[in-house]
Amino acid sequence: MKKKLYALGMAAILSMVALTACSNNKDKTTSEDTTVNNLATSESTDSESQGETAEKEKVRIVLDWTPNTNHTGLYVAQQKGYFEAAGLEVEIMQPPEGSTTALVGAGGAEFGISFQDTIAPTFASDNPMPITAVAAIIQHNTSGIISLKSSGIDTPAKLAGHSYATWDSPIELAIIKKIVEDDGGNYDDIELIPNTVTDVVTALQTDIESVWVYYAWDGIATKVANLETNYLNFADYGTELDYYSPVIIANNDYLAKNPETAKKFLDAVKQGYEFAISNPEEAADILLAEVPELDESLVKESQKWLAGQYKADVEQWGYIDPTRWDAFYTWLSENGLVEKAIPTGTGFTNDYLTK
Repeated sequence: MKKKLYALGMAAILSMVALTACSNNKDKTTSEDTTVNNLATSESTDSESQGETAEKEKVRIVLDWTPNTNHTGLYVAQQKGYFEAAGLEVEIMQPPEGSTTALVGAGGAEFGISFQDTIAPTFASDNPMPITAVAAIIQHNTSGIISLKSSGIDTPAKLAGHSYATWDSPIELAIIKKIVEDDGGNYDDIELIPNTVTDVVTALQTDIESVWVYYAWDGIATKVANLETNYLNFADYGTELDYYSPVIIANNDYLAKNPETAKKFLDAVKQGYEFAISNPEEAADILLAEVPELDESLVKESQKWLAGQYKADVEQWGYIDPTRWDAFYTWLSENGLVEKAIPTGTGFTNDYLTK
């Protein structure tokens, strides 16, 4: 927002008029010189002010999916002026056709939203993607398996004999196998069918008896639709499954060259999520104003539920617990789900978070 320093210019002009009326030619020349200098100073100051505005640092963050309540803090930070106050011009980018992680790694955006499980393969590679997780959007893994209560799948073992819509991802299926077999069930008795689900509420009323969901959105959607469901939350079945989902990732080269800007960005984002925690109704309205095609009832119910999940049991929004982060990657390594072992402490940092 550009501000003009009119007051200083007008003061200089009035000074010129007064001095001209009561001065001789020599004094008049002096007065005019003074006036020109004052106006020049005013214009210079105004130019500097405009320059400062124009020099806002540009930052891009690319979403993982279409806008939803996982992203509310970003839109709040934009609408409430937290980014602007930090001297930042932030562009919230819609997800690409390919991978958000690849885009950030290639420098197509400074920050992005991803998931600890989906970025695992890059850290187990001989040529890891140059990205680092710098903040947890939600403190715990709130994904799991949902089914209609009438299906009777109220424990993992009872998935046996029922259909499950799968993406056929090795990590996904290993998680399902773990919770079922740990509960004494037979994983091989699950009917795996291709996951083509675009609407969980509708899908559960077809031949799809169970599906993986992120409860804050699809789980809440079943509640809004008044469906009676059973929900198996992965984090309840082992610390190694309480991984971080979703997280904000950043380009490593950008972090190395712009550490202070990264801190300012994350601090403004933190303020956005803190606002959403304290004011879920208003935060929901901000998201709806930005993305009016979203279902209002779903957004407001989801926002209220997430208000207790963004920080959950920690004091600092965004904090990543090293023990939990490493536990998941150790589990992947031990079960041969990644190309090579991922060393402890790999892929994340809390160094850019502010207290």
